[in-house]
Order: sequence, then C-alpha cells, then structure tokens
Amino acid sequence: MYQFGFEKLEVWQDARKLTVEIYRLTENYPEREKFGLTNQLRRAIVSVGANIAEGTTRSSAKEQAHFSSISYGSLMETLSHLVTSVDLGFITAEELAMLRNMIQPLSLKINNLRNTQLAKAGKG
Repeated sequence: MYQFGFEKLEVWQDARKLTVEIYRLTENYPEREKFGLTNQLRRAIVSVGANIAEGTTRSSAKEQAHFSSISYGSLMETLSHLVTSVDLGFITAEELAMLRNMIQPLSLKINNLRNTQLAKAGKG
C-alpha cells in the first residue's frame, strides 16, 4: 500500500500513538465534559499530527516550519489540558506522568523537525 511522506515520519507516528492514548483516556472523563475539556483535549492532540501532515505538503521549508510550530503549540496545549485534568480529578498524577513520557520526546522531535526545516529555509 502506498504511504504518503508524512506517514513515514517517526514524529507523525509518535503523534498518532499519543492521539490514541488521549482518546482512550478521555473516554473516562465525565459526560458533562463532552463539549468542554474532553473536546478541547481531543482537538489539541489531533492538531499535532494533522499539522505535521499538512506541513509536508508545503513547497517551502519556511512554510513547513510554520506548521511544525503550530504542531508544537498544540502539543503544549495538550499538556496544559492534561495538567488541568489532574487538577480536576479526571486523571491521576500517574497517568499524567505516563503521558509526559510520551510528550517530552515528541516535543523534541517536533523541535528538531522545525529546526531542520528552518535551516533549509535559510539555505534557500
């Protein structure tokens, strides 16, 4: 089966795995949060991988880096929502720690991707 370029990127694959974990986790959020924190958290995490994918379609490295920056911002938004989820008792500190262990290396990979794209933009 044909794979698009973004599907081959480890950073996108990691974002995909984290997305699945967030969706599984938010299944247990209170029903009253369906249109609140659950929705915000899911939208933020989906944006991480989606912006990596969209960035790969851009012709200039500067545009690609822009989408990587948006992806990083969405990842930090996800983390902020997770911290709030602990504060509200929706998830445990242990669950947050497990997710941080996925978020931290992903954040580094997104930053490395962005830096590579910016370096290419400077050479172009």
